[in-house]
Amino acid sequence: MSDTQFRHELAQQLRVDSVRSSTEGGSGHPTSSMSAADLMAVLLDGHLRLDYAEPDDPHNDHLVFSKGHASPLYYAMLKAAGAITDEELLSFRKLGSRLEGHPTPRIPPTDVATGSLGQGLPVAVGLALAGQRLDRLSYRVWALCGDSEMAEGSIWEAFQHAGWAGLDNLTAIVDVNRLGQTRETMLGWDLDGYAERARAFGWHAIVVDGHDLDAIESAFAEARANTGRPTVLLARTLKGRGVDAVEDKPGKHGKPLEDPETAIAELGGERNLRVDVMAPDRSAEPHRFSTAGGDLPTWQLGEQVATRKAYGEALTALGDNRGDVVALDGEVSNSTNSGLFADAHPQRYFEMFIAEQQMVAAAVGMQARGWVPFVSTFGAFLTRAYDFVRMAAVSRADLRLCGSHAGVAIGEDGPSQMALEDIAALRAVHGSVVLHPSDANQTAQLVTQMADRSGISYLRTLRGATEVRTGPDEDVHIGGSRVPRSSDNDDLTIVACGVTVGEALAAAETLAGDGINARVVDCYSIKPIDAETLISAANHTQAMITVEDHWPEGGLGDAVLSALAEQPNRPVVRKLGVREMPVSGKPDELLHAAGIDAAGITDAARELLARRVAVAAG
Repeated sequence: MSDTQFRHELAQQLRVDSVRSSTEGGSGHPTSSMSAADLMAVLLDGHLRLDYAEPDDPHNDHLVFSKGHASPLYYAMLKAAGAITDEELLSFRKLGSRLEGHPTPRIPPTDVATGSLGQGLPVAVGLALAGQRLDRLSYRVWALCGDSEMAEGSIWEAFQHAGWAGLDNLTAIVDVNRLGQTRETMLGWDLDGYAERARAFGWHAIVVDGHDLDAIESAFAEARANTGRPTVLLARTLKGRGVDAVEDKPGKHGKPLEDPETAIAELGGERNLRVDVMAPDRSAEPHRFSTAGGDLPTWQLGEQVATRKAYGEALTALGDNRGDVVALDGEVSNSTNSGLFADAHPQRYFEMFIAEQQMVAAAVGMQARGWVPFVSTFGAFLTRAYDFVRMAAVSRADLRLCGSHAGVAIGEDGPSQMALEDIAALRAVHGSVVLHPSDANQTAQLVTQMADRSGISYLRTLRGATEVRTGPDEDVHIGGSRVPRSSDNDDLTIVACGVTVGEALAAAETLAGDGINARVVDCYSIKPIDAETLISAANHTQAMITVEDHWPEGGLGDAVLSALAEQPNRPVVRKLGVREMPVSGKPDELLHAAGIDAAGITDAARELLARRVAVAAG
C-alpha cells in the first residue's frame, strides 16, 4: 500500500471512529471532525513527532486542537497512535471517561483544555515561545483551528504576536469548511481573504485543498522547511466529508449522525489501522537557566512601600534563585514593577503588549512545559482575559496572576482603571487562591509561596505606598491572617485587606477614645480565608464590620460571611465597600466618598453598636 493509499484509509478510519464514538456517546461533533480528517491523517503519518508512550518527553511536538469540539477526531487519532483502545474510544462523553466532550489534560498528551473557541492558537503561541526561547528545543507546535473561531479577537492577538516574534516552530491549520453552528461563516470559502489577513500579520500562508492528500503532504513539508516566520495552512474542506447525508449541509452541527450504520458503510467500514508516529528529536537537552541565588527582600517596620514595588522586587529575587520562573506583562511593567524582573532576567521576561488574552494564554502554554509563569497587568485589565483564566482552571494549569492598581485608592485615573470586581471574579475560579497583602513583607512572602502552589493564584497589589506593619520574620502564609490589634474585651471586629487595613487601625484608635474596643483582622488571604481566626473573633465580639476597596458583591465581605455561615450565634456583619460608581479624585477623597476610610468605618461601628444596644434595651 502506498503512502497516499494508507493515508486515505487512515483518514477514513478517523471519520468512521468519529462517527462511532459520537453515536456511542449520544452527542458530539462528528461532522466537524470529518472535515479535518485528511489533514490530521497526513500530520499523524509523517509530520508529527511525538512519542505517545512518553507523553511528558520534553522533545515531543505539541498538537493543540483549538477547535476542541472536534474531539472525536482527536480521540480517533489517539486510537490510531495506540494511545487508547477502541473500548476507551467508545467511552466518549460518558461519566468517568477520560474522553470528555472537549479535550482536557486528563487524557495525555493533551497539553491544555480547549472548547472555548479562540483559545487553542493563543496557547500554541505560548508553547512555541517556550520552545524557541526557554526550552530551546526543535519541537514544533501544531494547532488545528476552525474557521468559525477566526472571528475571535484572541485568534488575531495570536496571529499578531506569533508574527512579531517570528515563531517558525508554529504551524496553524485552519479547517475552512465554511459552515458554523447556525450559518455560513463570515468569509465562507474565501481562502485568499484569510491568506491576505495572515500575511499582513507576518505569516507564511499556504492555501490548500484539504482533501487532496498529496497537496497536504507538500504543504506540511513546506511549513516545516519555512524559517523566520510562522506558517498557516488554509485548507478548503467539506463539513461531514464522505457521508452524503451530512456532507456540506447546514443544520448538521453538533449532533450524531442519524443513520450511523449507513454512514460507516459509505466510508468503507470499520478499520483498525495503527500509525507508527515519528519519534521526537532527542539530540539536545532542554535548556536550563543558571541562577546567582540571593535572599528575599525585606523591609523595616514603619517604612512606606507600595505592594506593587514589593511584588517586583520579590519576583526578581525569586528569579535569582529559580531558573524556571518566568514573567509576562501587558506593557505596563513600569507600573506593575515586573520591569525589575525584566532588567535582571531579560531572557525569561516576555513582553506581551496590550493583549491580555494572549498574555494569559501564553502563560498557560509555558506552564504546560513545566515553566513557572507570573503574569502581571492592572487588575482591571485581567477581566478581559477572564475566560482564559477560567479555562486555565479546566486545564489544571498552574498560573500566577498579579493585578496592580486595585480599587478607588489608585486615585485620579478614574474608574476605567480601578479593579473593583477582581476579587469576586477570581474567587469564583475553581481551586483558586486570592491574596491581597497590606504591606511589602506580606507581599514578598506570598509571591514566594505562589511559585510552589498548583492551580490559579491571584495577588492584588496597590498603587500607593502603605506602612510596613508585618515584621520580616513573621509567619505569613496562604490561608492565614494577621491580628494587629486585639484585647480580651473587644466590642467589635473590623476585618480589612489591602489599603483598608491602615484605615481600620486608624478607626480602632478613634473608637478607643469613645471607650469602644475594636479588634482588627488583616485578612491578606481572602481565599482560602482564615476561618479559625474569624470564628474566634465572632465568638468574642458583638459585631463585625468588613471593609474593602471593592464592590460589595463577591469580595472580602462575602468571603467572611461564607466562613461564618454555619456559626449558629454569629454576630451581625456589616459590609463596607464601594457602592457608587467612583470618579477621578485624590485617593483619600475617594476612600472617604466610598465610606471605606477611617471616618466611614468609625461611623459604621458607632451606628452598629448603638443599634445593638437599642435592640437589647427594647
